Amino acid sequence: MRRAALVYNPRSGSSRGNRLADLEASQCILEASGVQATLITTRSAADAIEQTRRAISEGCDTVFACGGDGTINDVLQGMVGSRAALGVIPLGTANALACDLRIPLSPKSAVRCALNAAPHRIAVGQVMYRDFTGNPALRYFSVTAGVGMDAHLFYKLNMLMKGRLGMWSYYAKALHLWLTHPMKFFDVDFLTLEGQTRRECVSELLAVRITNFGGLLRQLAPGASLHRDDIRLVLFKTSNRWSYLQYILCGMIGARWKVAGIELESAEKVTCQASGTEEKIHVEADGELLGTLPAEISIVPDALTILVPRR
Repeated sequence: MRRAALVYNPRSGSSRGNRLADLEASQCILEASGVQATLITTRSAADAIEQTRRAISEGCDTVFACGGDGTINDVLQGMVGSRAALGVIPLGTANALACDLRIPLSPKSAVRCALNAAPHRIAVGQVMYRDFTGNPALRYFSVTAGVGMDAHLFYKLNMLMKGRLGMWSYYAKALHLWLTHPMKFFDVDFLTLEGQTRRECVSELLAVRITNFGGLLRQLAPGASLHRDDIRLVLFKTSNRWSYLQYILCGMIGARWKVAGIELESAEKVTCQASGTEEKIHVEADGELLGTLPAEISIVPDALTILVPRR
């Protein structure tokens, strides 16, 4: 690491008091280690993408995403296909990617960890969908993409409450949707790694890339890993609310689960189509609401260098 950019989202996370001071201290740690470091404040998702691309074009070999999974997702859009390394300084609400990589949640500890981390080349997820104007769009993801009730949660989530209550706003809205949201089914088609073509009708689909989400949820898709060149699919072939609840409880306690109507599968690509419903079915990636069906979720091999703490 010789030249680094710290891309900072001042709106990320629920506790924002001394964040800038922590990042300036992190910048000093990098500079004391001989790294030329620049702190960049972003104003929007598009700004974060452009700032990341500009930093790489100007010679940065490392870009730190300083925020939550949404900020990491913005920075990711500007890094896929480059040789620059992604570092994570977790400042968000969930910090799922940081939990999976076992990155300390203290900014100064996280940057010290990055200085001794090993660069790993990994695959990333890619989702093609319709934006809210009806145009086709594309987005990369590192944690998970969701279609159905999972994405509807982010459609309904109050961003002001998220800023005040953090993860509890997610839990409260998820409970409300579990009790009240009508399950809408849609069709998914995919080719398993064994070469079997499958079509399923589901009420929710998760395409997962990480092992450990941290917090209360922990493990949602056993077998998922950043170091695999596939996506782990969770297929909700049921509208039974108790099956949904049982699945979440198994994830919370890390149990090896077998829930009626919910299946795991691995694939390199899955397509999702609405099945006769007039209501729009939403799509999200890394906790950011994207748009609606139809959608195609796939894997992009050898797409990103990421700094992984040494165990």
